[in-house]
Amino acid sequence: MTPLTSLRTSEDEIEIINQLLLPHTTEWLPINSIPDAYDAIKSMKIRGAPAIASLASLSIAQNLSRVLKESPPPKYSGAHLDPLLDYLFTSRPTAVNLGAAIKRLRGKLDLLVKNGWEDTRALAQEIIKEARLVADEDVDRNRLMSKHGAEWLLADIAKHEKELENGKTNVLTVCNTGSLATSGYGTALGLITHLFETGNLNNAYYTQTAPYHQGSRLTSFELISLGAPSVMICDTMVGSLFQRFNIHAVVVGADRIAKNGDTANKIGTYNAAVLAARHKIPFIVVAPVSTVDLDIPNGSYIPIEQRAAIEACLVRGALHPISPATTDPAQAVVMMTPSNIDLVSGVYNPSFDVTPAELITAIVTEKGVAVKDGAAEFDLSSIV
Repeated sequence: MTPLTSLRTSEDEIEIINQLLLPHTTEWLPINSIPDAYDAIKSMKIRGAPAIASLASLSIAQNLSRVLKESPPPKYSGAHLDPLLDYLFTSRPTAVNLGAAIKRLRGKLDLLVKNGWEDTRALAQEIIKEARLVADEDVDRNRLMSKHGAEWLLADIAKHEKELENGKTNVLTVCNTGSLATSGYGTALGLITHLFETGNLNNAYYTQTAPYHQGSRLTSFELISLGAPSVMICDTMVGSLFQRFNIHAVVVGADRIAKNGDTANKIGTYNAAVLAARHKIPFIVVAPVSTVDLDIPNGSYIPIEQRAAIEACLVRGALHPISPATTDPAQAVVMMTPSNIDLVSGVYNPSFDVTPAELITAIVTEKGVAVKDGAAEFDLSSIV
């Protein structure tokens, strides 16, 4: 089977898979402008912190490449780039990867200008190259961090002489952190994929992750495509799962990690962390270095995106029952709440919550694994 991916490119062309329609309909949407990229990120047609950063960077590369093809090409400078970067940054404020990508492109431009680069075309071509690297580097680092995390988990299980199931591990994850949330392979779901590929996975459990159901729609789609053993649970079933089954770890991604290890991730992650601590289950965060924000001391400084209230009242899906022969089933969006619910003050709909460092056992990046060694907070210097 062709590996799943959130986006694909060919020279100046960019397409993203519309994740709002998955898993029932696979629709590739062309991205032909900076506003197209902004809308795709803001509306969550594409989501996942690494994938967002990749699309934003690729849209900058596309814009500059097309500018250079104009005849004659307009004069290029930072004055052209800055408002585009500012605009893209406002699409999803919590995911630090987006800000890191924008900072990286700004830094590249400033460095070139400081070093005396004056040729307009050469400057633009260097920024294009840097922007494409943001996406290209993602897959390799995902594989590396997944390997680090899986090996650490297996060593931790052996160290504490924990009982395996059929000689293999059971893990729980939240939201979707696989190929659809990145440029390929994934972060936390990449760790699960590595366990599966090395014969060490008994079962991957995943929460539905309301209100957007990235677990039941996307994680399920990825795990089924892999052929990995998996079980879906409702968000409210995490405690019951821990009471009744031998779960060896909770593995999640991150949209921002503060200097002390406090971590912002999809809403519901904090709930799972509290329950994991109660049941003495290791809680592992897997994310690229670009997700670590050393400029903020702790999670209280992380901006939490508040989504539109109506999004928590709606659910999208295929009309049931679906015939096995149906390749593109009809879909509908239905309202689950009273139609007159107060959309101003009657619905609380944050997209993320913050898990304190004290509840996290290990933080994994492509550079290795950090643990607290008895401290309340992390020293992340070895993995950034």
